[in-house]
Amino acid sequence: MGNSDIRRLDREIQATTKKLEAVRRGEWWPLNGSERRAMARALAGGSYRAAKGRSTGRAEQQMDTTGSAAEMRLNAELTALHAERQRLITEAARAKAAKKSSGWW
Repeated sequence: MGNSDIRRLDREIQATTKKLEAVRRGEWWPLNGSERRAMARALAGGSYRAAKGRSTGRAEQQMDTTGSAAEMRLNAELTALHAERQRLITEAARAKAAKKSSGWW
């Protein structure tokens, strides 16, 4: 139970770390649906205002806010995955210690 679950969590941690780095670079592929819609909405509104010759400050601020919200979400996922991994490691160590101490020698 322990090793396969830990390996699975390690893969998920790696994937989430890659997503977090991509969001920090400004890529859209790791965003979820609502975040993508918010980015597209802000992009469309900003381009419309730029075409009219007006300021795009609010649209840029909305895109920054959406990006930082996605970054916070991925950080929370990463923290939860690390905590779960640590719990599994501790549980496996306890089981191993109990098995050793229950032996005759």
